[in-house]
Amino acid sequence: MQPLLLLLAFLLSPEAEAGEIIGGREARPHSRPYMAYLQIQSARRTSVCGGFLVREDFVLTAAHCWGSTIVAILGAHNVQRQERTQQRIPVLRAIPHPRYSHQTIHNDIMLLKLRNRIRRDQVVSPVALPQTQQRLRPGALCTVAGWGLVSINRRTNRLQEVQLRVQQDQQCRQLFQFYTGQSQICVGDPRERKTAFRGDSGGPLVCNNVAQGIVSYGKDSGTPPGLDQMGTPL
Repeated sequence: MQPLLLLLAFLLSPEAEAGEIIGGREARPHSRPYMAYLQIQSARRTSVCGGFLVREDFVLTAAHCWGSTIVAILGAHNVQRQERTQQRIPVLRAIPHPRYSHQTIHNDIMLLKLRNRIRRDQVVSPVALPQTQQRLRPGALCTVAGWGLVSINRRTNRLQEVQLRVQQDQQCRQLFQFYTGQSQICVGDPRERKTAFRGDSGGPLVCNNVAQGIVSYGKDSGTPPGLDQMGTPL
């Protein structure tokens, strides 16, 4: 596998795990065939995250989504149903970024090696990765998708999506202690209540059909803007 080029880990803030889509809408079923729903078991709890297929045998997600046992579900729209399109594949090995920091939320990136290759079809296929290290410019319009809460207390089983716009660095520099324009990028118009929130960590930030980021953290109020972190190659 070729090394992953520079990726932006989608960060909202160090206050709460990001996850749910707020201010978005239900995605057209199977319109994002790269999306993965991760069921995670650790010693202390069971949790879920998002992820995205980058090769037939690799899923990319957030490093804080680590667990002792992870199962990736591909080809899903409603994760509470056993849809015929779904492929459930255990994760053979989780490979977090070697410089991931839980304290500063830097390099919140993790590769998941699947036990088996996916069966590639119309509803399960990888997403493109960046081919250069060029930063996204302020004003760029991107999309985040995932399963989880659609408000502070309301969940959904169907894939949701929301469009978010890249912001100037100063929007996040005022809000986040560890923000740096050299390795992070600010996303989400503060005038709109549109963001990712709890339950969607690890999902992709997609701009022009290329996965440029990974959902990682957000404000526990569920309000934008958020920030993206640049990772180094794995």
